[in-house]
Amino acid sequence: MRLGVLDIGSNTVHLLLVDAHPGARPVPFASHKRPLSLVQYLDGDGNITDAGQHELTEFVLEAWEFAAKHKAEDLLAFCTSAIREATNGPEVLARVKHETTVTLQELTGDEEASMTFFAVRRWYGWGAGPILNLDIGGGSFEMAFGQNELPEVATSVPLGASRLTRDWLAEDPPSAKSVKEVRRYIRTTLKPAVKEFDGLGRANLVAGTSKTFRSLARIAGAAPSAAGPYVKRELNATDLGVWAQRISAMKTEDRLHLPGVSEARANQLLAGALVAEAALELFNFKKVRICPWALREGLILRRLDQLVFAGPLDPAPHVMAPEGSLAL
Repeated sequence: MRLGVLDIGSNTVHLLLVDAHPGARPVPFASHKRPLSLVQYLDGDGNITDAGQHELTEFVLEAWEFAAKHKAEDLLAFCTSAIREATNGPEVLARVKHETTVTLQELTGDEEASMTFFAVRRWYGWGAGPILNLDIGGGSFEMAFGQNELPEVATSVPLGASRLTRDWLAEDPPSAKSVKEVRRYIRTTLKPAVKEFDGLGRANLVAGTSKTFRSLARIAGAAPSAAGPYVKRELNATDLGVWAQRISAMKTEDRLHLPGVSEARANQLLAGALVAEAALELFNFKKVRICPWALREGLILRRLDQLVFAGPLDPAPHVMAPEGSLAL
């Protein structure tokens, strides 16, 4: 079956189409995405502005048409912290449904962390033993630990790279004072969350998911994405510390010359590096391995597992009508 996953994140809005069936790995078929930093569309009261809502609904319509064009049989549509934490989040979801017919499922931070961990476990398998997964998004930072397919502890804190950049690192390049202050804030916020993992044992593997980790690893010398997903990529804490210092002295336009850094994420690269650095320090690990699967793949795999027990799914009404024609 061809399955679509529509991911409304804090930095990008992304539709991924995969071909898959129960028991098989999902194979990417096509994708459609665009940069959309919903965090940048928040007003002083924490509401997503009308302009931001318009951009969002326009993309959801584009994604629906893209899924229809490529004959997607089912569509999972979800949103994460950008809408979850917006003051007018429920109104935004209602508007999207009214204007597009697509219902966006709002994931909690814990659910986001759990489904990402699920994908990581499937990628590395049971032989990896206990896994700690770290995921730096635009609006939040997720952590999860466990020995099974789903984690024993999964939690989320508001330390997304885009959010921190907006709130703490507005200057370009940032001042030494602002970098010092955001470092302190990150550690103060992280410490209580890290304590939730006390007594669970030590991970055999620390995995890093998200574009931020991939970019940081690439800057530090990891293989480019063109080398494929099966190449082992790691990010050492020592290299991370060195590059965090270098990036803090760079303007956004200079960061664009670094390997693996896109225009959409260049300004928030420092914030991501500081979160990653603090997390490795507080969890007391010296390196993180980059996992190519994350939240989207976790939701896809979970959906496929449901088919094993429930049988074929009825087509989503906003993707495929029963007679085989696409319908709004």
